[in-house]
Amino acid sequence: MIEYIVPGNIDDRTLARAAKLLREGGIAALPTDTSWSIACSMNSREGIKRLRSISQARDERLFTLLCSDISQFGELCSIDNSRFRLIKRLAPGPFVFILKTQLGTEKVLGLHRREIGVRLPDSPVPRALINALGCPLYGITAKRSMTAGWNDDAWEEAGSGDDDSDNGGSGERSAAEAAPAVFYREDALFDGGWELEDIRGLDLILDPGEDHPRLFSTVLDVRCADVEVLRHGAGKI
Repeated sequence: MIEYIVPGNIDDRTLARAAKLLREGGIAALPTDTSWSIACSMNSREGIKRLRSISQARDERLFTLLCSDISQFGELCSIDNSRFRLIKRLAPGPFVFILKTQLGTEKVLGLHRREIGVRLPDSPVPRALINALGCPLYGITAKRSMTAGWNDDAWEEAGSGDDDSDNGGSGERSAAEAAPAVFYREDALFDGGWELEDIRGLDLILDPGEDHPRLFSTVLDVRCADVEVLRHGAGKI
């Protein structure tokens, strides 16, 4: 289940096995430039179904697309020149950019929202795996509530549910409500790759063999002319 890797020089055979697993609906855990992520191929319906089941997350705002190149953003989301320049200035790095999705992206991922978080990690592991796979990863931050017997109530923040009572039950949300948010504290994250073995249904862990920082990304809503910071994290702007 664990494949030990050297992040800057990952064995091509390891990458090929991992890419094959993801194409067939597998789920992998990997380090990024923030915390550990668990991910599947964005083109695998079985993988997306399994990822949602393993993560126990019903909120689409918690999932992001991980890309290896900024050009992939335009293939998946609506992005004009001004947004492109902003993203190019900040990426790669610990940022999630909220963008409007292209129609094809919504269909592939089975989304019920017209926006998604997209990021370009400044880490060789996800970028090498994406290149070997040939398409972006669909991922979510790994947290301890995904392990058997963990009480997630200790990590949920008040007001993080899906209740629409504040807007009259219309289902319409502000930009801040419609984008990813932190629903758990830093101490709910993982350090070492070996800890993720307790996540049921996980097929592979790409482990550099050392503890990983427990960091959150900075989330920016760039759908409108004025950029809105929805979460302050490791990315500085």
